[in-house]
Amino acid sequence: MLIELKKLFENEGTSLPLCLQVDLSDVQQRGEPLFVTPVSVEGEIRNRLGIVTLQAEARFTYRAPCDRCAEPVERAFTLPVAHGLVAELNNEDNDDFLVVENMKLDVDELIRSDVLLSLPTKFLCREDCKGLCSKCGANLNLGTCECAKEVDPRLSALLELMDQ
Repeated sequence: MLIELKKLFENEGTSLPLCLQVDLSDVQQRGEPLFVTPVSVEGEIRNRLGIVTLQAEARFTYRAPCDRCAEPVERAFTLPVAHGLVAELNNEDNDDFLVVENMKLDVDELIRSDVLLSLPTKFLCREDCKGLCSKCGANLNLGTCECAKEVDPRLSALLELMDQ
């Protein structure tokens, strides 16, 4: 969704409500979509004392396999979205503001970037996930596996002491 912001930049005290949905169903992992629902965005773009800001909240449900046990995990997220908007920058190295070229803002692309960058790098079913057995592949969260535990031969003397 492309939003024209010229009137907002020119008129102090004005605001523009945001209520939209961004479809991220094309974001997939192993052929499966990661986003169960579209990203719902509610907020506003406001010019307060000549400073234009975007304040919103993005809500979505994300589904991915656990990084340790590979079980599917579905979790709801709420992400605050906040950006300072400017028509141009004097200092090109400033990452604090988002430059709105031609007074038009692509909100879908902005929300897409913010959501994808906010996702956790390690997605776990629970904090204490035990993962899979490295030999048989059994899910250790469901119980112990039948694999014989190997002991490093260098530590066998310690094992003998523990048996006594």
